[in-house]
Amino acid sequence: MTEPTAPPTAPQERLSTGIPALDRLLGGGYDPDGLTMLYGEGGTGKTILCVDAAVRVALAERWVLYVDTEGVSAERVAAAGGTDPARILRKWLLASPRNLEEQGQAVRAGCALLREGSRPFGLVVLDSATLHYRLALGTPEEDEARTELLRELAELLGTALHVEVPVLLTNQVYRNATTGANEPLGGSFLLHVAKTVLRLERVAGDRRRAVLLKHRSRPEGQVEFRITRTGVAGDPTEV
Repeated sequence: MTEPTAPPTAPQERLSTGIPALDRLLGGGYDPDGLTMLYGEGGTGKTILCVDAAVRVALAERWVLYVDTEGVSAERVAAAGGTDPARILRKWLLASPRNLEEQGQAVRAGCALLREGSRPFGLVVLDSATLHYRLALGTPEEDEARTELLRELAELLGTALHVEVPVLLTNQVYRNATTGANEPLGGSFLLHVAKTVLRLERVAGDRRRAVLLKHRSRPEGQVEFRITRTGVAGDPTEV
């Protein structure tokens, strides 16, 4: 593949998660040159963390590539931004693929635009990366679906490294029959390609826990945060 002649988007600092304690755990926020995987059961905060970050990037006048397989409502975007969603969405390139083939097309087209360097991108989100892959499990299309998902992840990783932009992936879970624990769908290949892995858990009420399981330079650890009407917030009991 021939590299674009236009210069890549200028390197950026780590992107804040919107939660001070989580930023500290990650060494400043989401890395700008790798994939961060957020996984957990439904309702643990995966999508709202992505939307919250994407809203702040758009309000800072940088572009967001958001590949959404599950449906992000305009109301959720507006609540996270505290403003008219149109102001935010004008900086979003939003794709809603209906199958894994369309998901791959959206990822490749979006990554090509990032590499072109004509717009200042601040974030890429693939939410949820494994929804359509999961539908192929146990069918004759499973191997082909795994290969396609691997291609998409390789494309995203290459783009993150080339353009130096944070890439967030959300992932579903399955129950490990042996251990009883929730494991990320996709197994070892997804855990390998992601430079940062965060497991999200319910605590009580609006409280959630983020557990850092993998990072290239930070130790494992955990913090708690809250899901609010307008997005995410740090633990109010933290000193």
